[in-house]
Amino acid sequence: MYKSVTVGAITTIGKKHISRNTPCEDASYAVSDKGVSVVCIADGAGGKQYTDARFGSDAAVHVITDTLVEHFDALYEENREAAVRGYLMAKLRIAFADIMKERNIDVIDRLSCTLLFVAVKDRRMLIGHIGDGLIVRISPSGVSPISMPQNDKAGKTYFVTAAHADNYMRLLKTTTDDVHAIALMTDGVQDSVYNEDTGLVKPVVAKLAETFAKGREEGEKEVLGTVEKYIVGSSNASDDASFGVMYFEGTKAPDTEGMDTSADKFGTSDETFKDLSVAIKPELVKAHSIITGCKTDEEPEERPEEPKQPEEVKEAKDNNEHKKGNSTKVFVGINIALSIVLIILIIILGTHLFG
Repeated sequence: MYKSVTVGAITTIGKKHISRNTPCEDASYAVSDKGVSVVCIADGAGGKQYTDARFGSDAAVHVITDTLVEHFDALYEENREAAVRGYLMAKLRIAFADIMKERNIDVIDRLSCTLLFVAVKDRRMLIGHIGDGLIVRISPSGVSPISMPQNDKAGKTYFVTAAHADNYMRLLKTTTDDVHAIALMTDGVQDSVYNEDTGLVKPVVAKLAETFAKGREEGEKEVLGTVEKYIVGSSNASDDASFGVMYFEGTKAPDTEGMDTSADKFGTSDETFKDLSVAIKPELVKAHSIITGCKTDEEPEERPEEPKQPEEVKEAKDNNEHKKGNSTKVFVGINIALSIVLIILIIILGTHLFG
């Protein structure tokens, strides 16, 4: 078990934006409050149509961080992952609507951005990701990606402003066991430290995270200096860059000198998920017709516990069940009475015929 948590995050403008005289579109935010530690980063979409992306990314990191601090328990304990994803995206849409009204923005897409976050309370950890960028787990055994970039072959990615953004969001509930640090980065850093073909993360990521052993201020200072000199400063076409760390003091760091720096490429084929979807459709249609055509009177062995209902709903249900019970009793009484009458008629008829 770790002793304490240190969080931090930095954002710096890329040379590409400096040369074009355009603002930095990345944003980052990290806090520890109310027993919850959160690190969140976002990358505003590039392109002429995304005129206000910097406002979207800035709002996203603050809204999501505040939401996780205030409602961590409810979000972590909810078993319906889709409901949690939907709630987080709803919070963003509410915030973006306010920005659109304030800045007179005509379409929400102008605020497009990616989103990456990690939140921890006691041993519980909640991780979320939509779009490109990378989230890395640093443990005593090394460094490995937790959530990889969401890019297609053309390089396109997903944004929080998409119509069904909650469907694209990855959400992971886990614990802090055997974790030394978590590192998050936008593609401005990711492209320099991660090889998508092999899945390897460079040891420098662990070294950057380790600077937070000296505290947040020193950690952010050293990380910013390294990113500006060796990543942003290495190319005139460099993008904006953000790097966030959640460091667990009292845990074991990996041996960066012994980490793998090369590996074989992943084996791939030309098959796509679209191919799988098309292939299964005829079988699914057939299965659906069979399932909907079958009827059974058998009850399941176990039923999940029914959700609690408001008192007025419960009361109405109880009244309906009471009425139903009374109706059943009346029906049974009528049947008994009719049976008695029938027996009497049979006796009378038998006496008349055979008496």
